[in-house]
Amino acid sequence: MPTYPRNLLIALSLTGVAIPAALIAQQTTDKPAYGTFGFDAAGMDRSVKPGDDFYAYANGTWAKNTAIPADESSYGAFNTLQDRAREQTRGLLEAAPDTKIGRAYATYLDTAAIERAGLAPIAPWLAKVKALGEGGDKSGYAALLAEADRNGIDVPFAVGVGQDDKAPDTYVVSLRQAGLGMPDRDYYLSADPKLVQAKVAYQAHLARVLTLAGEADAEARAAAILAFETEIARVHWTRIDSRDADKRYNKMTLAQLTAAAPGFNFATYLRANRTPAETLIVAQPSAVTGIAALIARAPVAVLRDQLLVRSLDGFAAVLPAAFDKERFAFFDTVLNGTPEQPARWKRGVAFTSAALSDEVAKVYVARYFPPATKAAADAMVKNIIAAMNRRIDTLTWMDTPTKARAHAKLAAFVPRIGYPEKWHDYGNLEIRSGDAFGNMLRANQWRHDDMASRLGQPIRRWEWGMTPMTVNAQANFGLVAITFPAAILQPPFFDPKADAAVNYGGIGAVIGHEMSHHFDDQGAKYDAKGRLVQWWSDADVARFKALSQKLVAQYDAYEPLPGMHVKGALTLGENSADLAGLAAAHDAYLASLKGAKPRVIDGFSADQRFYLGWAQVWRRNYREANQRQRLLTDPHAPSEQRTWIVRNMDAWYDAYRPAPADRLYLAPAARVKIW
Repeated sequence: MPTYPRNLLIALSLTGVAIPAALIAQQTTDKPAYGTFGFDAAGMDRSVKPGDDFYAYANGTWAKNTAIPADESSYGAFNTLQDRAREQTRGLLEAAPDTKIGRAYATYLDTAAIERAGLAPIAPWLAKVKALGEGGDKSGYAALLAEADRNGIDVPFAVGVGQDDKAPDTYVVSLRQAGLGMPDRDYYLSADPKLVQAKVAYQAHLARVLTLAGEADAEARAAAILAFETEIARVHWTRIDSRDADKRYNKMTLAQLTAAAPGFNFATYLRANRTPAETLIVAQPSAVTGIAALIARAPVAVLRDQLLVRSLDGFAAVLPAAFDKERFAFFDTVLNGTPEQPARWKRGVAFTSAALSDEVAKVYVARYFPPATKAAADAMVKNIIAAMNRRIDTLTWMDTPTKARAHAKLAAFVPRIGYPEKWHDYGNLEIRSGDAFGNMLRANQWRHDDMASRLGQPIRRWEWGMTPMTVNAQANFGLVAITFPAAILQPPFFDPKADAAVNYGGIGAVIGHEMSHHFDDQGAKYDAKGRLVQWWSDADVARFKALSQKLVAQYDAYEPLPGMHVKGALTLGENSADLAGLAAAHDAYLASLKGAKPRVIDGFSADQRFYLGWAQVWRRNYREANQRQRLLTDPHAPSEQRTWIVRNMDAWYDAYRPAPADRLYLAPAARVKIW
């Protein structure tokens, strides 16, 4: 009898193909990566009742025994896979020294050459920045900002070219608020002592960068930059407002924008940015006009100094070590709590994978992503889509006509598994040995020009926006797509040798999560063609909002750090996708059994194993500074609270029998059910 790949066996089983008993016996001889059935039971803390803290019950011993590596701000299941993908990619890059990707990687690692060059590579750009406003004239600022943006340097207005939300078959220019050096407006405006400390440290960082660059009067100039950015923070929209697709969609003519924000030459900025547009989408109009007014009032020296520091921070990795270390000391140690900088090779893999994404991806998927894994994931996606269709039919809050449109949207889904069907062409991106700064600069410019070249062209439906080496997944509303890169389709998320219940609780729930995003409080605003349009009845919308607010309130009550709660409104999309995705994955798992009674393994029922699979993928330990930043900026709740979504699911109560006195217990009427 021939030997069949284990990936192929699970692919066949998930698609309903009968497998001979001899082959089933063959597959059971293979052991999963974790434990006896795909779950690391040694990482549990069985002294914790699942009804008190399901995360600690499933992961408590792992959490106690797992130290965060010195070069990480947090560490968990995602990092384990990212470490593996990074090591694999390193091997591929080192094995290809004579290729473009090999040259980019080796040149990034040559810190001796970088040190010898000093500031000479960036000196022409710094000279151009310093020449701004000689004599007090700001007229060249807009064009200089555009050049900085193309060079990959952060500027006060972010420009992009993407699908028009209301006409998704066309590309449009978008303009968004920017201009902050720290992660969020709260770092500038909050009275929280920890954030005030970060603000003090940021000013010190600005001064040190100016001093390293040989600039005089660094302390006073740093204070002026901070004061300018603090005023920008005051006009910034909150992240909660900025995630609202309707609020973000503000189509304006260039003439209207110019009239509303006379303090900045947007026509010059867009033209110099290679994104000339007579019509554009302004995501946060009051912030954009507010920043323009602040620019008009700011002394030219402050605008120049802000751009100077941004340039040195932006290219710090390919400048002398003093700049690299200073950037790490603030952005990684102060803001994230990370004690040590990652090894240069790790950063070299990240740089090369970003600069030449598809060139690296082609060799990665050829070596590490077998077709059978893709087939198995495709099959699971189909099963979960079918489960979601069944759940739509049972909804009590959605009208019948809306249900028909919801089914049509599911039918329009484009599952993207492993890697894209087409690759970018980097033929005109020059990578030179010994020129680390130039390689980064040219890669940034290539990326910007490629983005700008979309204008007037057909939609690139093949374009993913993330690499196959990325441990993540994505829902794209305009393309009605769900994306699962190759690197996430590994244990503990997906293990062909693991129990199916664990796989459905792991990658199945991730698939359901991304699918459900298309029906969350923002994704549901896009129809089957990817258009931002209300396709629900007003009554549907009202009932959905009422249910969603219960989930907002549930997460608002969680306090991961003393005095800092989860922002239920900021994390609503992710929490509701967890809720719906996990429920759909459970339904799909039950359907996959085709009426057969699943066996008990190591004392765990099938449903218990399913929820353990869910909890296992959210294992993560955080440094305090990193968790603080995430609570302010991340639309995802912390891993512990994500795991707790199970308290809303009747099947979890049936599996674990929590008592009414347990901390996670919710009475049936209090459990949030949306999809």
